[in-house]
Amino acid sequence: MKINFKFSYKNFLIAVFIFLVEILIATKLKDIFFVRAYLGDVFVVMLMYYFIKAFFDFNSTKLIIGIFIFSCLIEFAQYFHFVELLGFKDNRIMMIVLGNSFSWLDILCYFAGCVILLLIKIYIKRKGEIRSY
Repeated sequence: MKINFKFSYKNFLIAVFIFLVEILIATKLKDIFFVRAYLGDVFVVMLMYYFIKAFFDFNSTKLIIGIFIFSCLIEFAQYFHFVELLGFKDNRIMMIVLGNSFSWLDILCYFAGCVILLLIKIYIKRKGEIRSY
């Protein structure tokens, strides 16, 4: 499999925007439980997707599936407290980024984010097909 580097300003700007939304959620909206606990997890898979797509021209569907699997692996690793096992127990940033508690609801949020990405992909494809007529 050949990995093609292809920079996309559009995807990069979307990734930056989602990253800023994530910062807003973590800092200003942290007291709103639903937003902090769930919406952030929906956006994090979207952030990963657009950041990767900003630099590489991967197949979108395969990338979305890969991101979902990766997110689930990280979530399952939280069950075993792998951040602490790696020696990051006192590192606040690593604890936030990698998480420290397993939740099936987080996996559901990752799934929701991936479904949203697939729906966006379908919408963009259909929009392009309509323009070609």
